[in-house]
Amino acid sequence: MFELSPQSWLLVIVVGAFTAAAAFWDWRHWRIPNKLTLPTFALGWIYQAVFNGLPGLGDAALGFLCGFGVLFVLWMVGGGGGGDVKLMGALSVWLGYRHTLMVLIVSTLMVIFGTGAIMLWSVLTKGFKNTQSQYLATGKTEKGQPVRKETVKERQTRRVMGYAVPVAVATWLVMLLNLSTLP
Repeated sequence: MFELSPQSWLLVIVVGAFTAAAAFWDWRHWRIPNKLTLPTFALGWIYQAVFNGLPGLGDAALGFLCGFGVLFVLWMVGGGGGGDVKLMGALSVWLGYRHTLMVLIVSTLMVIFGTGAIMLWSVLTKGFKNTQSQYLATGKTEKGQPVRKETVKERQTRRVMGYAVPVAVATWLVMLLNLSTLP
């Protein structure tokens, strides 16, 4: 076994606690609060500056472009929530671009398989029509009625799963498998 430096311990503790808190909030309230993501984002820049200097800040910036950038594009086209974007933005500053890419890949695979399993279970237990009506927004209205824009609450009730839980698990796996390469 190998020893972790104080810098690595700080990274593991802060990132582990942050992702656990974000997963809890997303699971429980279907949102991730700014009071969690924004301070973590700011502390990530301080962490990188203190422990890794200019190269760390560059790695944090690339990680931010990768993590925040990908989810920002998805959010713009309606494929995710703003809290998920800020979650990845804050997390990526701490992790840098290599680990952020790994977390994005692993969490995406977890979302695909988790959503598939949830949908299959729903079809098996509730039937196809009930599953369809629960998770799909058809945009249909009564004849002669104008099309009504879906509210945030309505969209949240259609969510199959929150993104913070797969991100948390993926982050823990990536950190565990890469403990020897953490700073």
